[in-house]
Amino acid sequence: MSLSSDPMQNDRHDDILAKEQAFHDRWAAGIDVDGIQVEDYFEACTAPENRFILKQLGNVHGKRLLDVGCGAGENSVYFGTRGANCVASDYSPGMVEVALKLAEHNGVQVEGKVINAMDIDYPDDTFDIVYAANLLHHIPNPMIAIQEMHRVLKPGGKMCFWDPLRHNPVINVYRRMATDVRTDDETPLHINIVKEIEPLFSETRYNTFWLATLWIFLQFYLIERVHPNEERYWKKIIKEQQRLKPLYTRLERCDRLLKKIPGMKRMAWNIAVVATK
Repeated sequence: MSLSSDPMQNDRHDDILAKEQAFHDRWAAGIDVDGIQVEDYFEACTAPENRFILKQLGNVHGKRLLDVGCGAGENSVYFGTRGANCVASDYSPGMVEVALKLAEHNGVQVEGKVINAMDIDYPDDTFDIVYAANLLHHIPNPMIAIQEMHRVLKPGGKMCFWDPLRHNPVINVYRRMATDVRTDDETPLHINIVKEIEPLFSETRYNTFWLATLWIFLQFYLIERVHPNEERYWKKIIKEQQRLKPLYTRLERCDRLLKKIPGMKRMAWNIAVVATK
């Protein structure tokens, strides 16, 4: 692991991670697993990032999978229902506990472990798949986490993640408004992270999502009068995917055209990456 030799920087990283841990522990305390529809997080029309990842992964049955930054455990449970042997890991003990409750609620066997993504407590070449959803923008140095994910992957294994990008002005206004549901230290990714990843892996595939489809966020705020601090929009789009499907489907067609314009992919809200060791 490429830890910094600067003690002050390491102290700053520790401080950020401590604040992230406390924030997510507080969030975990209010989660009701009965209300989580696991399949929607991967199969809903409004989950294009995970639909892209699933297409690249193929059959996960029998694969050993590390879910880094598991949150409430939707990812571990979903892959567990498809036959993967999953470790639900998070820096927040509260979130790991929620993930295990969700697994039990869905009749799935999942291992839980508290892990620092910048110092993954597993030997080299342990996992077939390392998956991370909405994690890297919480990490003080995302490339250290990516190097760790690469390290614990078996040769030929796949690292997959999706995270927000920093370039779109509309989503940046949303971030400035949603102060109660995010931490101060969150840093959305630069699209050039793909270029940093490529030398580590034998193959890297990526796509970006949510351009015209971001109209849905404007609809939530301007028409439906839902403030970003009252409800997490990125959760709302999953919960209400049936209602949003006709509008989303039309807008997604626009997104496919927009992404053909040079430079437009970087203006999307989220990026999804699947890289093979």
